[in-house]
Amino acid sequence: MDRPDAAFRTGGTMTATAPATAWLRGLGSRGGTAGRRLFVFPHAGAGASAYRLAAYLPDSVEVCTVRLPGREGRFAEPALTSLDEAVATLAPLVAGHTDLPYAFFGHSMGALLSFETARRLRALGTPLPERLFLSGMRAPGLPDREPRHALPDAELLATAEFAGVDPELQELLLPILRADLTLCETYLSRAEAPLPCPLTVLAGSDDESVTEAELAGWREHTSAGFETHLFPGAPHLYVRGAEPQLAETITRAFPVQG
Repeated sequence: MDRPDAAFRTGGTMTATAPATAWLRGLGSRGGTAGRRLFVFPHAGAGASAYRLAAYLPDSVEVCTVRLPGREGRFAEPALTSLDEAVATLAPLVAGHTDLPYAFFGHSMGALLSFETARRLRALGTPLPERLFLSGMRAPGLPDREPRHALPDAELLATAEFAGVDPELQELLLPILRADLTLCETYLSRAEAPLPCPLTVLAGSDDESVTEAELAGWREHTSAGFETHLFPGAPHLYVRGAEPQLAETITRAFPVQG
């Protein structure tokens, strides 16, 4: 799973008057000039600031990053442990901002969140994403190799995610990472018709958490186009540091014009 993000240091609470802006950071960031919108769903242990894709995408693409409870400006709220609960709140908020052609990008936990959000949008009768970019995660229905959300604190702290993290920060991040692991590892995929959205499945070629066969399993979840793209020599968290290449890949498959 993914390394905790130091962005959790920032405190704050969600305001009841603006739930969409609490969940979707970046709404209106292009000043009304955007012609397309990209919703970004972060990995476990990450806040909305984990990726800096907006800096490498054209000004005509508005990037809205999902900010879950328990991190950054929502640090005072309890973290969610149910993917269904997250999607039930998130999907209607996204549905209110589908006035532009849009796509989803989700890495690891974010891939599951984006996929199930698209399914929920279909149930709501909302216009669907033009494409889903699903990164670093095995296809739904395939089992986790080594579930860890129920490990004792000492064993979870001994995993690679916490290597080099300050002990005080470890104590702060541990319950957030455990909540995110619970959300992922208790997720049960339901049988539904394939989405009519094309899928681009991404991963680092050196990502030991997922195999090419597990990535290929996403093919059965679309009735439209399907493609895979591996970033050479890249580990699981290739997304940090590879934003220029990732933005280029997204732009090719989700063109600004046409």
